[in-house]
Amino acid sequence: MRSVPQFGDRQAGRSYVDRPAAFGILERNGQIAVVRIEKPDGAAWIDLPGGGVDPGETPEEGVVREFGEEAGLKVVARDSFALADQFFVNTEGEAWNNRSAFFVLDLDGDGVAVKVEDDHTLVWLAPLEAITSLRHDSHAWAVAAWMRR
Repeated sequence: MRSVPQFGDRQAGRSYVDRPAAFGILERNGQIAVVRIEKPDGAAWIDLPGGGVDPGETPEEGVVREFGEEAGLKVVARDSFALADQFFVNTEGEAWNNRSAFFVLDLDGDGVAVKVEDDHTLVWLAPLEAITSLRHDSHAWAVAAWMRR
């Protein structure tokens, strides 16, 4: 059993499904890559690129795939530096507990051809601005942990 911080609050009457997830921090010129997500209903937020790890994928493979799909960047996972869990309900009403690994990433090139999530836009933010802007507390905590390394 892993002992990791748990973020988010359970909503009464919901059952949360554990989901393996992986997110990455890619630094360039003192800023980190985040994605701005805009939904048709007007909802918008900032996340670290990443997401659910598909069956048969390693967390490293998942973060590389998700980074390409969301941010349009080819990356290499260097090392995992933190684990954290996050309760949340997605826009489809599904309740998840992301069991997340956070990775330091290196840029391996432009992957625009692999970008498939049109509602995600790559944005570069200073780490402190990212901490105050990120939707999920686990993401903000991971950026702070990365800064303290």
